[in-house]
Amino acid sequence: VQLQASGGGLVQAGGSLKLSCEASGHTFSTYDMAWFRQAPGKDREFVMSISSSGVTTGYADSVKGRFTISRDNAKNTMYLQVNSLKPEDTADYYCAAQRIGILKYKFWGKGTLVTVSS
Repeated sequence: VQLQASGGGLVQAGGSLKLSCEASGHTFSTYDMAWFRQAPGKDREFVMSISSSGVTTGYADSVKGRFTISRDNAKNTMYLQVNSLKPEDTADYYCAAQRIGILKYKFWGKGTLVTVSS
């Protein structure tokens, strides 16, 4: 599985973006997936997750009420709607597929950079 994240950019605090993660292959609909992020000089952290069916989601407290995760299995694509952005949301955002443990995933894409200016 190859994952390609896109949709990052420069946005002012309070703004919004919609990130996308497109997957190759025919097994996308069977994978639990997630978004992680890594800010400069910090460790990678979990952002949100979504089950293969899209019914169950999980989130980090830091994004509760501001970020929304979704997926379209017909398009092999997962999304992250990020609203009310804060400067501390600045990071490379990565998508991941096929959960193999708690917050552990087998496949990773390259990041898309989100920069939030104050």
